[in-house]
Amino acid sequence: MRPKLTSSGRGNTINRQEQLSVHCETRRMKKYAPRAGPPFLAALLVLGLLAAAAVPAARAPLRFAWLSDLHVGSDRGADDLRASVADINAVPGLSFVLVTGDITEMGTLENLSLAKQILDGLRIPYYIIPGNHDTKWSESGGSDFARLWGGDRFSFDNGGFRFIGLSQGPVLRMGDGNWAPQDVRWLEGLLSDKASAAKPVIFVSHYPLDPGIGNWYVVLDKLKTVPTVAVLAGHGHKNQALDFEGLRGVMGRANVGTKELAPGYTIVEIGAKGMTFAERTAGRTLPPWYGLELEKNGLPVVVAGRRAGGTGSNPGPAARPDFGVNALYPQVRERWRFEAGWTIASSAAVSGDTVIFADASGSVRALRISDGSIAWEFKTSDPIYSTPDVGGGRVVFGSTDGAIYALDARTGAPVWKTPTGGPVVASPRIADGVVYIGSGDHIFRAIDLARGNLVWGHDGIGGFVEAKPFVAGGLVVFGAWDGRLYALDAATGRAIWTWTGERPSPFYAPAACWPVGAHSRVFIVAPNPWMTALELGTGRGIWGTDNWAVRESIGISADGARVYVRTTDGVIAAVSSSADDAEAVWETDTGSDYDISSAMLVEKDGVVFYGTKSGLLLALDGATGAIKWQYRVGVALLNTVTPLSGRDVVVTDFDGRVTLVSSDK
Repeated sequence: MRPKLTSSGRGNTINRQEQLSVHCETRRMKKYAPRAGPPFLAALLVLGLLAAAAVPAARAPLRFAWLSDLHVGSDRGADDLRASVADINAVPGLSFVLVTGDITEMGTLENLSLAKQILDGLRIPYYIIPGNHDTKWSESGGSDFARLWGGDRFSFDNGGFRFIGLSQGPVLRMGDGNWAPQDVRWLEGLLSDKASAAKPVIFVSHYPLDPGIGNWYVVLDKLKTVPTVAVLAGHGHKNQALDFEGLRGVMGRANVGTKELAPGYTIVEIGAKGMTFAERTAGRTLPPWYGLELEKNGLPVVVAGRRAGGTGSNPGPAARPDFGVNALYPQVRERWRFEAGWTIASSAAVSGDTVIFADASGSVRALRISDGSIAWEFKTSDPIYSTPDVGGGRVVFGSTDGAIYALDARTGAPVWKTPTGGPVVASPRIADGVVYIGSGDHIFRAIDLARGNLVWGHDGIGGFVEAKPFVAGGLVVFGAWDGRLYALDAATGRAIWTWTGERPSPFYAPAACWPVGAHSRVFIVAPNPWMTALELGTGRGIWGTDNWAVRESIGISADGARVYVRTTDGVIAAVSSSADDAEAVWETDTGSDYDISSAMLVEKDGVVFYGTKSGLLLALDGATGAIKWQYRVGVALLNTVTPLSGRDVVVTDFDGRVTLVSSDK
C-alpha cells in the first residue's frame, strides 16, 4: 500500500503555480570551475540594480538554518534528520529553514512521507526543493513530492531579501540536471516584476550552477540581471565556496552523517556588513567557515576580477555549449521543431502520418510528420513520463495521475481508462492485442487492448517498473527497481523466472534498460557496469561481461544479429547475439563526452541512432559502425529517438522540444 498523500505541514509555504518537473546524479562529486565575468553591459545593468535596491540599512541580523542532502531511506538518514530537527528547535533566533534537495535516498512515497513527517516537527517555517535522488529513482517521476509539499519550488521574502528555490532534476532518466522550461518561465515571471528586480536575491538549488546542469547558463544569466547576493547549493556533501561567473556560490554539507562525520547542518547569518556560514554539529555551532562582505544596504561587495574566497573555490572557467559539429555535416538539417514548453522525459511513437508524444503538463499530442503542426491533443491531470505505444488503432500510455489510458490514435478521443494503485511512469508494450505495462503500485498488468479489461495482474514485484518490457516466446520480460529482472507468462502472469545481477542493489538494477532479444536469448545492461545474455525460457546465464563500461543503453539490429550498447566513455559497440561469449562485431569511439544517459539505441534501415545526454544525435552504419553523421539538437538530454527511416528521425528532449532531423544522404 502506498501511504496517503497529504499537503499540510507546519511552515510549508511553497507556492505551486504550474505543475513542475524534476531531476540525476552524474557523479557523487564534480570539479567546479570559475566562470568568465559577465559582459560589460550586463555588469552595468546589475550595478545599476544594486544601487537602486532598497534594503533597510539598519536591522537585526537574519539567521536561518540550512539543511541539505538528508537521504531519508538510507541507513541513518531518518535518525540524523530527527536529531537535526530537534537541534534546530533548540537554537534561538532562527527565522526559517531552507532544505535543498536529496530529501530521500530513492524518491519513494514512503520515504518522502516519512521525511515530511519529521520536517513538520520544525517549530519554524521551512522551504523545500527536491534533489536528483528524489526524482531520478522516483516511482512518480517526482510528482509525489509536489503533491506532498504543494510544489517543488518556492519564493518568499524575509529580512529585505527575496529567497528563490528551484530544482533541476533530472526526471527519471540518468543524465545531467536540466532547468525545466516551465520552471524557467516561472523564474522569468518572478524576476521581471519591478519590485523583485530591485530586491536582493538569494537563489537556492540542489546542483551548483555549473555544467552538471545541461542548460546551467539559462538560470545563471537571468540571475545576473538582478541583484543576486549568493547562490546556495547542496549535492556535493561538503562545505565549499564557489564562483559562478562572478556570482558568489556556497555549497553546504550533507545533513546525513557517516562513520567518520556526525550529522549536521549550516547556520547562515546575514548582518549589516556580512553573510556568514557556520557548521552546526553535535549540538554546537562552529566558527564560520566562510563569509561574504556586504555593503550597508545588504548587497554584496563587488570587486572586479575577485573570486569567491574560502576553501575549494572553482579552479577554471566553463565554456558555453558549442554547436560547431553541425557545420561538419551540412547534409543534416532540422525540418521542423515543436516547442511544448514543458519537460519531455519520454519518446515519441509513430502512428500513420503523425508522431505522438507526452509531456510534464499531462498533455498528449499528435503532430503531423509533414510540418509538425498539431493534429490532436488530449489532457490528463498530472505529468506523463511514459513513452506511448501504438497498435490496433489505439495509442496507450501511463500517467502519474495513476491511470493507464487508451486513445483513438487517429483522433485522440478517449477509448478506455484503467486506474491503478499508484503513479504510472512505465512504458507499455502492445503485443497480440494485449497491453503489457508496469506501475508504481508494484503490480505488472496485462490489459485487453480493445476494451481495457484486466487480463491479469502480477503483484509480486519488489519495486516500481519504469521501462518498456520485451515480449517474445510466450514471455514478458522487464526489470524493476528492486534489482531484479522478471519473466512472466504472457498469457497468465505466472512468474517463470527472476534474475539478480552481480551486485544486488536497486541502484544497479536493470530497470531503466529496455531488454532486447534474439536466438531465444534476452540481453540486458545494468549500471554495475555489466552486460548479460540470458536464456529466454529459463533465465539461465549464457554469458556476462564488463568488457564495455555499459550502463542502461541497449538496442538490437532489425535482423537480430547484433546487440548495440553504449559505454559511458562514448563508445558504441555491436555485439554478436549468437556467439557463445561476448564477441564484439565492431566498436566505434564517437568522441562524445562522458555519457550516462539511459536512452536506448535504435536501428532503422541499417542505421543506428542514439541521442546523448548533452543533446548530440548520432547516426552510425549498423553493419560497420562507421559514423554517418552527427547533429547537435540542443544541450538537454535526448530521449530514446524515433526513426522514421534511415534518414529521418524524431527527437524529443528535456527542454520540451520535438524535432524532426533529416539527412540528405
